[in-house]
Amino acid sequence: MPETFGDTTLSSYGSASPTSVGPYALIGLLGTGGMGEVWRAEQTEPFRRTVALKLIKAGMDTRAVVARFESERQALALMEHPNIAQVFDAGATEGGRPYFVMEYVPGLPITQYADKQRLSIRERLALFVQVCEGVQHAHQKAIIHRDLKPANVLVQEVDQKPVPKIIDFGLAKAMGPRLTDLTMFTEIGTTVGTPAYMSPEQAAESNIDTRSDVYSLGVILYELLVGALPFDRTEPSKAALDAMLRRVRDEDPPRPSLRVRQLGKPAEIFAADRQEQVRSLERRLRGELDWITLKALERERNRRYGSPAELAADIQRHLKNEPVLASPPSTRYRAHKFVSRHRFGVAVTIAGIVLLLGFAITATVQARRVARERDRANREAEASRRVAEFMTGMFKVSEPTESRGNSITAHEILDRASEQIEMGLAKDPALQAQLMDTMGTVYWNLGLNSRARPLLEKAADIRSRVLGPNDPATLLSKHHLSVILDSQGQFAEAEKLERETLERRRRVLGADHPDTLRTENNLASTLEREARGMAEGPEKQRRFAESEKLQQEALEVRRRVLGPEHPDTLASMSNLGSTLDSEERYREAEPLQRETLALQRRIIGAEEPETLGSANNLAFTLEKLKRYGEAEKLYRETLDIQRRILGPEHPDTLLSADNLNNTLAEQGRYAEAEKLCRETLAIRRRVLGPEHPDTAMSTYELSGVLARQGSTAEALALLRQAIDHGLDPVLDAEIKDADDFRSMRNDPRFVAVVAHAQERAANPSK
Repeated sequence: MPETFGDTTLSSYGSASPTSVGPYALIGLLGTGGMGEVWRAEQTEPFRRTVALKLIKAGMDTRAVVARFESERQALALMEHPNIAQVFDAGATEGGRPYFVMEYVPGLPITQYADKQRLSIRERLALFVQVCEGVQHAHQKAIIHRDLKPANVLVQEVDQKPVPKIIDFGLAKAMGPRLTDLTMFTEIGTTVGTPAYMSPEQAAESNIDTRSDVYSLGVILYELLVGALPFDRTEPSKAALDAMLRRVRDEDPPRPSLRVRQLGKPAEIFAADRQEQVRSLERRLRGELDWITLKALERERNRRYGSPAELAADIQRHLKNEPVLASPPSTRYRAHKFVSRHRFGVAVTIAGIVLLLGFAITATVQARRVARERDRANREAEASRRVAEFMTGMFKVSEPTESRGNSITAHEILDRASEQIEMGLAKDPALQAQLMDTMGTVYWNLGLNSRARPLLEKAADIRSRVLGPNDPATLLSKHHLSVILDSQGQFAEAEKLERETLERRRRVLGADHPDTLRTENNLASTLEREARGMAEGPEKQRRFAESEKLQQEALEVRRRVLGPEHPDTLASMSNLGSTLDSEERYREAEPLQRETLALQRRIIGAEEPETLGSANNLAFTLEKLKRYGEAEKLYRETLDIQRRILGPEHPDTLLSADNLNNTLAEQGRYAEAEKLCRETLAIRRRVLGPEHPDTAMSTYELSGVLARQGSTAEALALLRQAIDHGLDPVLDAEIKDADDFRSMRNDPRFVAVVAHAQERAANPSK
């Protein structure tokens, strides 16, 4: 029974309804529908409580209405779930009008609640999962709701936590034995439900099953994610209603990410309600959330999720960054659907193609040109065939026969492909190098630098040999390789390759070309990271000065050529702020970093890796300015997103964890700092290796935390280990004078470790 809610008091409603029903005093009308009224009431005995009382309207107590009312009452009585409104009592008034008493839910419809509270996409999904669990319970009791919509899913706060409650089972259908002995009557030709939320089979008035509720849940999910329905609302006229039902039956809804783009100006409001910008909301929905939502909204019910539990499980997989079951429809399926929808057009097209082929065959006067074109097409077809074979082999690992029933990750697919790429595409080295370069950058984006490096080295070597050292594709592979070298702490090799690539790109592409500026920016970043690990002296200052100069130049050109809000311009601003940090010019760095972070959040999105890197840099500056509370809050926000988006082992995630550990230690929270530092060190040893500069730095920092807690022996052992595994010679500033080791300076063992570090600095080959 679709209900309309108002604020009607008892006195204004009229005298047709009683002022009390049994032990229940009627307070105010909550809603009214086709057959009944829902009242807010106060129970007076045996104890007092606020309830909702549903009562058949006066004059509506026909056999069919009474049967439907009794069916709803029995349906609710069968169910006991925290996300379904409970039934407390039932009976009839003195005049014989049936009623039942249920839980009063003083909440808002789920979509209104989510917007009012400005819930994030993640929070909305967690709330929606509870709704799926409630509907699943109803299905287990053999009840199909048939009218799921936001107005029938109210959210109230219990212990400051949102709890959705499903109400109004007035249109519920039993899948098993009848809920009541009364005969139920349905008017022929009457559509049951709310058009915007009903399934195609419900709109077609055909037999429905539990998958009809899954479709309605899909519409609610769509509205929660996007802020709008899959199809625009229509005016409540008979023609408009018929048009809406026709669209539900015959049209596939647009992807949620595409629907956001179609909304125009309102999309900005909807995105803000989800703590997003329009572009970041599109990116957030694109991919898995598109797939999950559209699988729930499949017009063919055998392609939908089989139950609300399956839908909820896929959402939880998405929230846990696990592979989801939903996936885009295959090309074959989409082609079949296209042909089914456009039979006449396809037939005409095929006929046209046949005529064109016949004309081409008869055009013998152009035989030479046709032959040339055919040869070129054959070469392209052969290249396409090789790519198709390679990609088929790449993803064959995900088939059940290959995976033996186990889940296959993106890493495993990439690993299998990287093993096959040399043999599979050996006949086409240019294509082979292109795919190696692509796969290498994918590995790098996943934080798997050790797997990325050999692919990028081979790509650069093949392209140098086949295309030449100055070809843009060759320079691109060398640029990517230099990024990997820098990430692995191989600063001298990275600097050499970046200088060579920068010189060639300036000559081939021009000084203002975006690719040239990217290499210039990366060289500046490498110089800064290299200088950070050097002992105080002229060489360190020279590298800092060159880094800052290159970054200032790149930033000026990018602002002029690309504009002040281009992502590359923002990257230059972020890197310049990082260099100012390294030079301990924190008060200059802070305003630049705040400006950069605000722009990136607005333009590219709050959860993009570049934005998270800028947030980490600002938190570092705040820490150095001794504003530890602000730094800790920003570190934790950044780390939570990185763990979810990038994974717990990504180098960026580990950097934020490392910095948070330092902030905790500076606040004297040594136990927390030690726990986090040990976790970070264990991952870095496993992922990066014991001799990576980041691993050495984590080892050094753990030794400092232990020293502050008086664990001298372990602290000294770790400090020596950090030095032996590559801690750069910054001992005067970072060891001898560090507050971490203040209590140990008179310990002969500490003096020996410092002397060992000095010897390593003087003789790096040792």
